[in-house]
Amino acid sequence: MTGRVLPFGPSSPIIQAPMAGGGSTPALAAAVSGAGGLGFLAAGYRTAQDVRREIAAVRERTDRPFGVSVFVPAFEAALDFEVVREEPGDAAAVARYRDELAPEAERYGATLPEAPAWDDDEWDAKIDLLVDERVPVAGFTFGCPPPEVAARLHDAGTVIMIMVNTPWEAVAAAEAGADAVIVQGPGAGGHQAAFLPPPPSWEAPDDLPELVALVREATRVPLVAAGGIMDGADVAAVLAAGAVAAQLGTAFLRTPESGVHPVHKAALADPRFTRTAFTRAFSGRTARGLANRFMAEHEASAPACYPQVHHLTKGLRRAAAEHGDPEAMALWCGRGYRRCRDLPAAALVEALMKELATART
Repeated sequence: MTGRVLPFGPSSPIIQAPMAGGGSTPALAAAVSGAGGLGFLAAGYRTAQDVRREIAAVRERTDRPFGVSVFVPAFEAALDFEVVREEPGDAAAVARYRDELAPEAERYGATLPEAPAWDDDEWDAKIDLLVDERVPVAGFTFGCPPPEVAARLHDAGTVIMIMVNTPWEAVAAAEAGADAVIVQGPGAGGHQAAFLPPPPSWEAPDDLPELVALVREATRVPLVAAGGIMDGADVAAVLAAGAVAAQLGTAFLRTPESGVHPVHKAALADPRFTRTAFTRAFSGRTARGLANRFMAEHEASAPACYPQVHHLTKGLRRAAAEHGDPEAMALWCGRGYRRCRDLPAAALVEALMKELATART
């Protein structure tokens, strides 16, 4: 632990998860921070200039701390933190998948890109932005930032939080300079953050508090628990397991400040969607969302090529939303989606804190 003060504590241990693709908005982040939690912007899939404007918009709404989350782009994280560029992926596999999706594009009147390319999501520009703006908290997913990046952020007074899925990744994150690690359980919505292969004998617990306790044994860095947390009782359970805060994403999806498409919001309460599932059909990387037709028909053939598959399908997904059809949208959410509440974000934070107090009595 570096001694930096984390911008949350026992009195308000609620963090709004960064939700790339539109879920996170300045209004949502500011509302959560203003209510005593910690709001987050998601820099993923945004240009650096767009993120700069969103940071300004949050600061216009609140003077409370907030975070900005960045995707670590195809860095191979190792315990010695040697940074290696990954291969850009199997272009032939992506081309075959494009051919498979041609009827989907025709169905929705979308155009598929000819050869979607790998990109680093403006990594360097976004790191420069976080340093220039001296953001209170920088979050990282899909890996650890290189040592020089962590040093620059710490010099700017920024707290670093890194998402992990296993005790081994938590140790790596702590050694990389994390001031806190976010322990993502298997019930989390959206992309899994895994970046280090676990030992063959590793069996990930399905219970988030159990996973938090295992990570707590591996590192003394403060832990934030994430994945399937929907109410104050869930928050109490992960705090009892050793977390200092709880990160919630799905719980905020139906708030008016959430930026997810109205079709997505409606699907969360639609009785035809009865379960969630993992898929890489939309992005080329494993993520959890409502099980729909597109996932059922294309999961088996989708190549593990991220972000090329994301770029391949994003226009198709947008067209499906414009047609009001959730069956070809990436309806990211966690397993607790049925417990979403249609409340303003600040009211939801207040409700969570009341429930937490009750659960602790």
